[in-house]
Amino acid sequence: MKNRILYAGDSDLGGAAAYLAGVLTHAGLLFDHVGSEFPLGPLLERAEPALYILSDYPAGNLTDAEFRRIVRDVERGSGLLMIGGWDSFHGAAGDYHDSPLAKVLPVRMQASDDRVNAPQPCLLEKRIDHPILDGLPLAHPPGIGGYNLVRPRPGAEVLLSARHFAVEAGAPDGSKDPTREERLDTEYAFTRGEWAPLLVVGSHGHGRTAAFTSDVAPHWVGGLVDWGPERIRAQAPGAEEIEVGSHYVEFFTRLVRWTMGQDAAPS
Repeated sequence: MKNRILYAGDSDLGGAAAYLAGVLTHAGLLFDHVGSEFPLGPLLERAEPALYILSDYPAGNLTDAEFRRIVRDVERGSGLLMIGGWDSFHGAAGDYHDSPLAKVLPVRMQASDDRVNAPQPCLLEKRIDHPILDGLPLAHPPGIGGYNLVRPRPGAEVLLSARHFAVEAGAPDGSKDPTREERLDTEYAFTRGEWAPLLVVGSHGHGRTAAFTSDVAPHWVGGLVDWGPERIRAQAPGAEEIEVGSHYVEFFTRLVRWTMGQDAAPS
């Protein structure tokens, strides 16, 4: 039975990769990790993974044979999850838009830089019900700092979107200068803006596919990393310890379990 995850990217376990590696360890999920600057080759010589996770792992690291292997494994039932970042999707140097995985992932990628940074509030917004999201308090959504801009493929499901808000500060009397008079409390006007796909799921052959277009680690992860009433400490072997929010851990655990074909029920 396939039960191991092949996790590629997010620098190394002493850096950004410590976040997802910590979540996987906390969930009791078995994985092998390769840093963003190293080839997949040695890990692909092992048994077929239950799930491939590519997160800030540029397409230029993969050979044609490795791309064919991933596509074949997904068609046979392995999962494929891509997580956003500067070296994911197209990004600054991801360049997956014209790779063999472009037809496997549940999103259509741009042929140019797709990075969107959010200096004002950008909140998770639930689009439809799904086992990955069941019971998560999305009526009180966390914010993110950015994402890769993609479009869902026909037949794919958009579970979450990133909703932008424009915020303007003003004084209670309606003036635009909140510092004009002393001791006046600043008031804020929030204007609902555009949205973009954030979590998209689908399938290819017998395998499940998913695209989460923001990051699992700072800086794009934003407030999502602290989402939840409890603090969770976790540490993967060889990695730095992380301390994150309980809903953050639950969300990424469910996303991983669902994409690898397991039950995504609340833990």
